[in-house]
Amino acid sequence: MKAILCPAYGAPEVLQLREVEKPVPRDNEVLIKLFAATVSAADYRIRSFTSPPLFWLPMRVILGIRRPRKPILGVELAGEIEAVGKQVRRLKPGDRVFGMTGMRFGAYAEYTCLPEKAVITIMPDNVSYDDAAAVPFGGTTAMHFFRKGRINSGQKVLIYGASGAVGTAAVQLAKYFGTEVTAVCSGSNVHWVKALGADHVIDYTKESITSGEKRYDLIFDAVGKLSRSAGKTMLAPGGSFVSVEGQGVAKELVEDLEFLIKLVKEGKYKPVIDRRYPLEQITEAHRYAEQGHKKGNVVITIRPS
Repeated sequence: MKAILCPAYGAPEVLQLREVEKPVPRDNEVLIKLFAATVSAADYRIRSFTSPPLFWLPMRVILGIRRPRKPILGVELAGEIEAVGKQVRRLKPGDRVFGMTGMRFGAYAEYTCLPEKAVITIMPDNVSYDDAAAVPFGGTTAMHFFRKGRINSGQKVLIYGASGAVGTAAVQLAKYFGTEVTAVCSGSNVHWVKALGADHVIDYTKESITSGEKRYDLIFDAVGKLSRSAGKTMLAPGGSFVSVEGQGVAKELVEDLEFLIKLVKEGKYKPVIDRRYPLEQITEAHRYAEQGHKKGNVVITIRPS
């Protein structure tokens, strides 16, 4: 099968398209024929190894000292179950599924094997593989930090970094939960971020978000670039500040996937896709995503659906 290998840490050019052995599922695993994946922040940070200095050594031990221990990267996927191990009960051949591979990686390939108990679940027939692949990372991250920040209906919520994969998910979910949403992004993204449902949008290139008098019950930094001290100056009494940076790794839960895909099916949540690249153009896809200007998600189309 075709797969993208990352034989060393470095620039996008280290990624290589190769022919490798098609995996065979173990007794507790499913073999997934992949149709779509994404280039998430996790993918390009692991490829380039841009971990914060504090986590450099432990992450090298986990991921591989000199090169990635799991050379086929990719953490988000959507595809179809082709075969199952003899102990598998929840899923069957022909099921359309989507989800996350976690530290197993492996989504940059035509096939991958995952345990039946991995963070994967069935996707509706009316949802495309591209859309499904663009749901897990941003959606589950937003859900995790909203729980951490105790989001509630009627709150005033500020989302900093509203145009990325996590930010676009957060804007839509915050509105679904009944809050008044103020989104922060650059000027070129103001109109379409407002179209996602934001009540107010601040162009951070033109005005300081800390200069106003408005106070928020919950502030979510979806890109890890807003300091805690700056965030706290904008909090209402009893408010919460949560950030993707320095507050732990978001938990990946099947229940969140099921909740999110239900919203997609009902038209209440729309994964935002900026660009699509074929598997063969993975270098270009990583280069673009790593610039930090993508709107929502960058999808890798592995095969036509």
